[in-house]
Amino acid sequence: MVSKEQNKRGALHEKLKILRSVTHSHAGDKVSIIADASSYIKELKQKIAKLSQEMASSSPQHATSVCQQQPSSSSVSVGVLLDKKGRFLVSVFMDESCGPPPAGLLASVLEAFDEIGLTVLEARATCAGSFRLEAVGEEVVVDGGLIVDAHAVEQAVVQAIKNCPANH
Repeated sequence: MVSKEQNKRGALHEKLKILRSVTHSHAGDKVSIIADASSYIKELKQKIAKLSQEMASSSPQHATSVCQQQPSSSSVSVGVLLDKKGRFLVSVFMDESCGPPPAGLLASVLEAFDEIGLTVLEARATCAGSFRLEAVGEEVVVDGGLIVDAHAVEQAVVQAIKNCPANH
């Protein structure tokens, strides 16, 4: 019979293997794996901060109000930029004056990205009170060589918000 201690060690070993693979660590011992994971998290935080700065410092090429409760307000905004590296920087914000974020809104927006063939490289979302999504996606070349542009990405996001099941 396997002891509880052996089960705990086995579970810890499996979790460390997963952590090691997710963080691309080549370390062998627990302390080094955890140290690598900590470094990886710091690196990701720096990338998020850099992308947030890029998004904040650039004025959006497109901004649209889509709040169904208050269509004339700017309670919902969608901004899409194309950065120098050919990546889309997508920002979606819905403040509390539109009411709580509809259930499924994040899934609807991510499905819209998928439908237009936008590959999401990084994303950060907050759904507490207000809704905010910041995403970075790769420029996509679709059939026939047509390139998906910032306006197409914006329109897909706006449609996803309007068509979100909880908005009906």
